[in-house]
Amino acid sequence: MKERNSTYNIGTVALGFKEEVERLKVQTMMGWDKEFRNLQWYGLQDGMSVLELGSGPSFVTEQLVHSLPESEITALEIDQKLLAEAKDRLHHIPSSKLGFVHSSVYDTGLPDHSYDFAIARLLFLHLHNPVEAAREIYRVLKPGGKLVIIDIDDGIFGAVSPNMDLLPSVIKKLADHQAAKGGNRYIGRGLPRLLAQAGYSDLDMDTVIQHSDLHGMEGFKRQFDINRFRVFYNKGIINEEEYEQLQQVSENFNNSPEAYAMMTFVMACGKKPEDR
Repeated sequence: MKERNSTYNIGTVALGFKEEVERLKVQTMMGWDKEFRNLQWYGLQDGMSVLELGSGPSFVTEQLVHSLPESEITALEIDQKLLAEAKDRLHHIPSSKLGFVHSSVYDTGLPDHSYDFAIARLLFLHLHNPVEAAREIYRVLKPGGKLVIIDIDDGIFGAVSPNMDLLPSVIKKLADHQAAKGGNRYIGRGLPRLLAQAGYSDLDMDTVIQHSDLHGMEGFKRQFDINRFRVFYNKGIINEEEYEQLQQVSENFNNSPEAYAMMTFVMACGKKPEDR
C-alpha cells in the first residue's frame, strides 16, 4: 500500500519487495483460521458482497475467495505494484468472484450502499486520517453492513522468550517513529471510539492471539528478521544495545529450540445502522 496520508510504502521497506511480500504471506496465514472464525462471529456469511481495503498482495483476499465460494469479493489497493502482484497470483479466479480496484481508502470511487461486509487488516495503523477512511467505508456499506478492522496495539504487543529486557523501549521508539510520520501503532485501543466517530453502531471488539507453539516459528522469524530493524539502527532510532538484543532475539528464533513468541491482534466491528 502506497497511500496518500499513510506511513506504509512497500517500495521503501528494508527487506525488499519479494521478501516483504513473503513476510506478509506468512503473517496472513498464521492467524487466518482464528480471524475468519471471528469474522463469521461478527456476521460474515457466504453469499455476501465483501470489500477488502488495503488488500496488498491479496493473501487475505485469496482466503476470502476460498472460504466464501458464493460471495463476490472486491480487493481495493492503491499501490500499483502490489495490485499487479495480486492480479498475477490470482489470475485464475474468475472476475465474477473477484474484482480489483485501484483506488484510495479515503476516496474509493465505489457506489453508495454496495457492500454487505468490509474488512481492513493491518491498514488503519498506517493512516493519517483513520476516521475519514472509516467514513468512506461507511458510505459504500449497505444499511446493516459491517466493517471489521484487524490491527495492532503495541501496548499489548505480546511476548518473546528468551526475554528481551529492552523490548518495551524498542517498541516505544518504533511507535514514536511511526507517530511522527502520521501513523499509530497503538490504534487497537482506540478502534471502538474511532468507529463511533465515523457513525457505526453495535460496536464489538476482541483479540486474536498468535503463538509460535500453535502456529510455528516461521512467521515470528520473519517478524524479527534483523534486516527489518537495521534501517532503524542506521537512522539512530534504536541504539546499539537495543540493536544487539534484537540480533540475539533473531538468532534465538532461528537456532534455539527453547525460543517462543506470542503476538496479539485486535479486531473491532461496527455496523452501519439499518436506517442509513
